[in-house]
Amino acid sequence: MPKRPEGPRRPTPRPVPARRAADAPFPSREEILDYIQSSPVPVGKREIARAFNITGDGRIVLKDLLKDLETEGSIEKGEGRRVGVPAALPEVAVLIVAEVTPDGEVLARPTSWAHEAPPPRIYMAAEKRGHPALAVGDRVLARLSRQAQQQDGEDVYEGRTLRKLDSGATTRIVGIYDRARDGGRLRPVDRRAKAEFAVADANAEGAQPGELVVAELLPSSRLGLKQVRVVERLGSIDEPRAVSLIAIAQHSIPTQFAKAAVEEAEAAPEPTVEGRTDLRDIPLVTIDGEDARDFDDAVFAEPDTDPNNPGGWHLLVAIADVSFYVRPGMALDRNAFDRGNSVYFPDRVVPMLPEALSNELCSLKPEVNRACLAVHMWIDGQGRLKRHRFVRGLMRSAARLTYTQVQKARDGEPDELTGPLMERVIGPLYGAFAVLQKARDARGTLELDLPERLVKLDEAGTIQSIGVRPRLDSHRLIEEFMIAANVAAAEALEAKHSPCLYRVHAEPAQDKLEALRQFLGSLGYTLAKGQVLKPILFTRILAKAADTPEANLVNTVILRSQSQALYQPENIGHFGLALPRYAHFTSPIRRYADLVVHRALVKSYGLGPGGLDEEEASRLVQVGEHISLTERRAATAERDALDRYVAAYLSDRIGGTFTGRIGGVTRFGLFVTLDETGADGLVPISTLPDDFYDHDEGNHQLVGRRWGRVYRLGTVVKVRLVEADRISGSMVFALLGEDTDDSPWLAGGQSEAKGGRARLTRKTATKARVKRPPLKG
Repeated sequence: MPKRPEGPRRPTPRPVPARRAADAPFPSREEILDYIQSSPVPVGKREIARAFNITGDGRIVLKDLLKDLETEGSIEKGEGRRVGVPAALPEVAVLIVAEVTPDGEVLARPTSWAHEAPPPRIYMAAEKRGHPALAVGDRVLARLSRQAQQQDGEDVYEGRTLRKLDSGATTRIVGIYDRARDGGRLRPVDRRAKAEFAVADANAEGAQPGELVVAELLPSSRLGLKQVRVVERLGSIDEPRAVSLIAIAQHSIPTQFAKAAVEEAEAAPEPTVEGRTDLRDIPLVTIDGEDARDFDDAVFAEPDTDPNNPGGWHLLVAIADVSFYVRPGMALDRNAFDRGNSVYFPDRVVPMLPEALSNELCSLKPEVNRACLAVHMWIDGQGRLKRHRFVRGLMRSAARLTYTQVQKARDGEPDELTGPLMERVIGPLYGAFAVLQKARDARGTLELDLPERLVKLDEAGTIQSIGVRPRLDSHRLIEEFMIAANVAAAEALEAKHSPCLYRVHAEPAQDKLEALRQFLGSLGYTLAKGQVLKPILFTRILAKAADTPEANLVNTVILRSQSQALYQPENIGHFGLALPRYAHFTSPIRRYADLVVHRALVKSYGLGPGGLDEEEASRLVQVGEHISLTERRAATAERDALDRYVAAYLSDRIGGTFTGRIGGVTRFGLFVTLDETGADGLVPISTLPDDFYDHDEGNHQLVGRRWGRVYRLGTVVKVRLVEADRISGSMVFALLGEDTDDSPWLAGGQSEAKGGRARLTRKTATKARVKRPPLKG
């Protein structure tokens, strides 16, 4: 998580030591500049004069001094002739919510920013009781105050919401309808929303108690509960399908295609070989999960016969030719852009394209002709990409395989389908994978151990089990083939000087990096300063931490130090994959970014209709921003649905005990992740043993002042399940084990990993201000 600066909630400019007497020397430029720079908001000449008691002719001198400071770039003039640090934000601005961190911090950015430097980081203050919680993509009018300046010069602001803006749609609230003595009530499903809403009978639209509904907030100046109107009824909250419906409605994920888009999809023609390279004799196969319904990539490999490339391989990756069917200006394209990507839940998929395309004509099903955009790649014996060639082809998949099937075949257990494919298809795929893995190891990628939760449902939608999704070599094989194809796409577009929507991943910000360096140092791991930052430096630390008690902790803090990947037309490389250029090309059925890259390739290499037009090429910045937001929206919705499934699964085990690890440390408590299911729940700070607790953000821990107990990120704990709310997906735990060997706290402030004294300074500590009743006896 980004390090949030400490300090008072509403800082004021650094006070002047004493009010200047009328005959005192005029303040120095350094004193005035220091006053301006320490102000949380831009200040005017009158405020500066009042602070230093400048009167008479001194005001003229002050005016000239401010003009000089502005000319040299030390300050910048904003609205109302107020001045502040260069690139400072105004006191009130329109913001868009860009991220909600794992610890619940809401980060925003200004909607307009004209400077070359990146905008300052903005943390949104907690919403007042009764206000709808902020989500990614929300637009708000906010009051801003500058909190601090990081070591790298980046300013950090706090934003307080004045009001949510329309964003093109009425504020929607998803909740459970019920009845009270004085009328209807709506209880929001969002765990962060604390207040209920009133529903007049005329606005209930026939909703029944216990029904899941979507409502819109009504304008009201009356006192009491805010009024809402039911606009959609989603059915009983007791139905298994309600879990994903809540996530869909809560995050405003579009589920209905325009009639014109459906008609365009259903009218799409079967592909022919005309204008295409015939690839039907090549035994391309798809390899996906057992529950996959759309197959947008197929692979093939064979040893390279070129004597100048000993040990090399010829790879072929064929991708569904979505750009042939979905072209700029079509209703299909508008709907796909709005969605940005498909969204996957345990019981359903909300597709980016209508089923006539996503599950049929663009899905690379076996033994049927399918249009594809394919890339031939030649790699050497070290897995390095030597050359590539893109073609628009017609293919015929030889088999639809699963990861488990392929892995079993590789391990000596082929079945009726994989047996005949072993020699010509599966064996060569693993041969090529081995050399691609060499290249990955050589360039040194970031290798985080991130288990993925897997929810299994029966036919009725009831949860059968929740566990961790297996990670097989067959998964890695497809991943390496896709990475190679994505690199080839980016290289091909650069070779033609064509616009490209890159998938970029910046290296960690300096403030995050410095916080990480200090924390790893407290555990005995060195991340040296002054060296060129490469992902392999992190991977080496992860390798050292493997099989140690702090392995999970090290994985977590390194993950949270990383920047977020996004889409943009300016290439800055992909830090995590250690690649100088990277673009998403391999999943156009489910990602709009890939469709844009396909269009660019079609246009640049003259591969026929459906290429990138000038209008779309001119707005790639906006396209990248939009689909980066829809990607985060989808990830949040999927995570929320998983949380609700897990809470429902554990709701009949209230009072049960579990083992887990502290996965988040905040000012308001500890988040614990259970080993068995990956479920996350909160241990409220008010339930911790009697003490005042300081939040040591730099060291990811809560430290008790009185007894010296330390609750640290990654610590193994035992907890009792106190509450599991399947509606909101929230769970509450109570810590156990004070007298056991695996105690969740560390008495006397001892560091868990190395036995060192826990470091706590005024710079890193935030007062939790939690006091329990005095101990009795």
